[in-house]
Amino acid sequence: MRTDFSPGALPTREHLPAGDAGTPVLDVVIPVYNEEKDLRPCVVGLYEHLRRTFPYAFRITIADNASTDSTPRVAARLAAEIAEVGSLRLEQKGRGLALGTVWSASDAPILAYMDVDLSTDLNALLPLVAPLISGHSDLAIGSRLARTSRVVRGPKREFISRAYNLVLRGSLQARFSDAQCGFKAIRRDVAQALLPLVEDTGWFFDTEMLVLAERAGLRIHEVPVDWVDDPDSTVHIVRTATEDLKGVWRIGRALAGGSLPLDRLARPFGDDPRDREIADVPRGLARQLVGFCAVGALSTLFYLVLYSLFRQVSGSQSANALALLVSAIANTAANRRLTFGVRGRGGAVRHQAQGLVVFAIGLCLTSGSLAALNAATDSPPHSTELAVLIAANLAATMLRFLLFRAWVFVDRHGDSRRPVPPVAAHGPSSPGCATTRAAHDEQQHQPYERHHRHRPDEQPPRPQPPAPYDTTRSRADADHLPWSDATVPSQHTDPRNHDDH
Repeated sequence: MRTDFSPGALPTREHLPAGDAGTPVLDVVIPVYNEEKDLRPCVVGLYEHLRRTFPYAFRITIADNASTDSTPRVAARLAAEIAEVGSLRLEQKGRGLALGTVWSASDAPILAYMDVDLSTDLNALLPLVAPLISGHSDLAIGSRLARTSRVVRGPKREFISRAYNLVLRGSLQARFSDAQCGFKAIRRDVAQALLPLVEDTGWFFDTEMLVLAERAGLRIHEVPVDWVDDPDSTVHIVRTATEDLKGVWRIGRALAGGSLPLDRLARPFGDDPRDREIADVPRGLARQLVGFCAVGALSTLFYLVLYSLFRQVSGSQSANALALLVSAIANTAANRRLTFGVRGRGGAVRHQAQGLVVFAIGLCLTSGSLAALNAATDSPPHSTELAVLIAANLAATMLRFLLFRAWVFVDRHGDSRRPVPPVAAHGPSSPGCATTRAAHDEQQHQPYERHHRHRPDEQPPRPQPPAPYDTTRSRADADHLPWSDATVPSQHTDPRNHDDH
């Protein structure tokens, strides 16, 4: 998982100006592999639909994934016949590779893609991109699993689609309903920050992009679609499902380990009430209470099990101390990650040390309760001991939450919802920062592995009004394209080497 990208926070979403002439507002990418029969009717149908219904300038880009038939020639003819159509050839396969390449170089503020078979009714295209144009949402996806969607497909594909959706919800806590529908759109500023974090270049590209966007707090708009299955689809279901499950495992490990810099995708929403300072209303309190209660319930059960085990080989005081110590360490780690959203290893030792201080306070409460019980009766039954410990733990739990929120996991900038971002050891003007600064500048000037050619702290140069991508360009003309050549050999190899686009 790539973690070396540092673009900074995204800008505030704004409505795109309606009178901006020249640059297309929408760039629709059609990734294809050996689609010589379906390509022309698809492109012509999409062009006619956009010309009739879309109120902004648009472009259609054909991304050829190393086709071995006459697809490149068909794409070149379409680009020559229709001014709004361009073509690009890549020498390696992979839908994610094609989308990432075209989206990263496009100058259109709204980027979309759809499958060449046009399984999705085109009447959903304008509702798909409208929330992105208005500044309401960051990404938009078509959903075949929404209640109002109308879908015609076989039971096998229906079962696989819904099973995959359940896997994503259960393992990655995804809230979007359809990750693999070939009908999506994204704002360009979001794509420039998000795509360098997406590692997959095949069919899992969509899922990975959506999971990262959702975890970063970006807004995903879902559009119910009318969808008819293509019986001639070349997708290898078993192979694709296997690679998708591998991708789910990889993303799950990265999220659990906190290795993804998702805070770099934060944007100042401006009108989001969560970003407002409201007197006497602690930020994030409700969410933290829910998380703390869930962790506390599991910790209490864990503690009682440990106490019962330790009690068989030791006295009540030592059993209580050992059980409370082990459960306190686990409780601090769980609350650090799940309740207060602190990711990574930074400050983990300090948090555990402070958690042990909180543990000592809880130990005093529970041990004092046991001492009072033993003073009241010589041989209290085990059930009475457990009842006293539960009552004492409830009091200790309330105190522990207050201490966690106000002392252990408090944000030094006054917001306990988020961890404090790392700060450089030397400021720009500090005497000892010359070497670090030079290394930083050298790294910033280097192009990113796959997408960016400009420094992340600068706005990318705005290209001239676009000429469609065309495989018939000369090498001299190709030097002016965002790619090094009109034919793009990628540095990333699709490990699956699918026979599908």
